[in-house]
Amino acid sequence: MHGARTEGVPFARPRSEFTRAFECLVAWLATRTDKTTIKQMLRIDWDTVGRIIGRVCDDELDPGRLGDLFEIGIDEVSWKRQHNYLTLVADHRRRKIVWGCEGKGEKAADSFFEELDPEPAAPSPPPQPAASQPPEPAIMVPFGPCPTVPADHGIPAGWLQDDGCELDPALLARASRLTAVSMDMTGGYAASARNHAPQAIRCIDPYHVVQLANQALDEVRRAYWNELRSLSDQHAAKRFKDARWALLKRPEKLTDKQAATLARLKTAGGEVWRAYTLKEAVRGIFEPGLSLEDVTVLIDRLLSRLARSRLEPFVKLGKTIRKHRDGILAAIHLGINQGRTEALNNKVRLITRRAYGFHSAKAALALILLTCGPITLHLPHELHAFGIA
Repeated sequence: MHGARTEGVPFARPRSEFTRAFECLVAWLATRTDKTTIKQMLRIDWDTVGRIIGRVCDDELDPGRLGDLFEIGIDEVSWKRQHNYLTLVADHRRRKIVWGCEGKGEKAADSFFEELDPEPAAPSPPPQPAASQPPEPAIMVPFGPCPTVPADHGIPAGWLQDDGCELDPALLARASRLTAVSMDMTGGYAASARNHAPQAIRCIDPYHVVQLANQALDEVRRAYWNELRSLSDQHAAKRFKDARWALLKRPEKLTDKQAATLARLKTAGGEVWRAYTLKEAVRGIFEPGLSLEDVTVLIDRLLSRLARSRLEPFVKLGKTIRKHRDGILAAIHLGINQGRTEALNNKVRLITRRAYGFHSAKAALALILLTCGPITLHLPHELHAFGIA
């Protein structure tokens, strides 16, 4: 007569056909092994695994994880082919991924800041006082020093929700507590951080600067290789193509064959060798043991050298470094870079390669948060030992 009725039970999550212990086992296995193993071991399909991971993540993820953020890193990672990206925010102090969404760039970063500091609901207009009564004093949102406000000024009930409950003022000012945001040199993340957390120091990761130098060197190498291909000596072009890794790898990591190839390139000279020396000069300014003053002098010398290089990729690189010079020096001064974020991203890439069966960014993101986020998964016997289930 009244249709199906459901009742909550302590040993299962709402709208789930499995017990909490079973779902925790599935989530624990998903963070450590591939989907085929889970399917064969537990006799469930991969779509079911995805739904279980989503429920466990929603249940176990601490809603207050964004409350104590001071130094964060923002970066994107590819989770699927054809340019499908996830934007991930890492907490440098906890070394955990605390937030993520589908997409990349300024719009994705704006979504993070909107969740970090949600806008309060618009308050209903206050009742108009009778003509014989004086107007009520205005109420200001309590941010910072709050001077005396005359009547009919300020923001009436600015921090009250629709139900009349008072919002925590700290909730509306969490972005103002960020002291540093590390990122790469793409414009979207920097623009979003500038708009939402202007007080935070934007730190440009030195790793990405060296990565751009490697790309500039590879452009020069390819141009010279194409020039050799247009000549009659095809064997020279083939031999030069094999020199790619000899140019891009660190000198101390070269094999004997690659070291010999690099020595021949040095003897030959030309644009490719000049490009190699410029790449090594970029890498050299980020060597450990250098003080901020040393790096400041070296980076200014490097900018002058790149501007006079007459190699278009490196002239362009110099303009990019000059634009982000302050952010690069800030990363060195504070010791904050994307190293931790990149380490987490490498782990994320391993997870996404292992979980190609996921067809949605939400399922992939749930697995990432279970593995790299502030979540502690327990096996069923541990749940019973702790009295959780």
